[in-house]
Amino acid sequence: MKFTKTYSQQVERLKTVLDAADAVVIGAGAGLSASAGFAYEGERFRQYFSDFAEKYGFRDMYSGGFYPYPSPEEYWAYWSRYIFINRYMDAPKPVYQDLLGLVKDKDYFVLTTNVDHCFQKAGFDKKRLFYTQGDYGLFQCSGPCRQETFDNEDAIREMMERQKDMRIPSSLIPRCPHCGRPLTMNLRADDTFVEDEGWHAAAGRYAGFIQCHKDSAVLFLELGVGYNTPVIIKYPFWRMTAANQKATYACINSGGTVCSPEIEKRSICMEGDIGIVLESVLKKM
Repeated sequence: MKFTKTYSQQVERLKTVLDAADAVVIGAGAGLSASAGFAYEGERFRQYFSDFAEKYGFRDMYSGGFYPYPSPEEYWAYWSRYIFINRYMDAPKPVYQDLLGLVKDKDYFVLTTNVDHCFQKAGFDKKRLFYTQGDYGLFQCSGPCRQETFDNEDAIREMMERQKDMRIPSSLIPRCPHCGRPLTMNLRADDTFVEDEGWHAAAGRYAGFIQCHKDSAVLFLELGVGYNTPVIIKYPFWRMTAANQKATYACINSGGTVCSPEIEKRSICMEGDIGIVLESVLKKM
């Protein structure tokens, strides 16, 4: 169901709902980080990967991530850059900080499919975050031999510093300390994804938050979520809004902002730059 109210009306309504909400559940997808400046193509891609683009012909970071590199040394030269700029560098625009400004005085929780750690870097409480799809900042055994992850910042920074001619030294190829298999990123791509103790603890906190507020005035705020994995955020938000007559569903994205007809009267759908919308609401607070 699409919406036709004016931008200013939608901003005012979102501000009113946010003010009145007992709790806010944020569902964040890739569009939120894109609004914050984490573009995976265009000038940002050329700035960091022009050598790989020239050699292999791909034109965006996603394509480069799936390329069958001829050696692990070259594979990790690419991925160490990829992880460094998308996990350990700050986003160019203060979109996440503005979002925190809107909810910091509220009882909030974040469910996200993003793996770039932008919420914690912006100051969100890590106990109120559930990264369902992994974290660029973690390695796992490629087996995996056990449900364990490993912080990778020191390893990634050393790969960045010591790579040359699109290769890292062979001695820096990361291996599992338990079985010796190659390590890989802790990203959900198939059934080898490791859900470690931290992942399960976050899942439990999220479930507890939802249960605690199942009858409260909840704002389900969906930001930048597409249709690659709608069963994680979008469809559950629709269902929970339908089940709770006090709840409101809000969706902000550059496109595809729709909701089910069942919750149309309790929904706010806005198409546009997420950062600009959040800034507009923040100015009214």
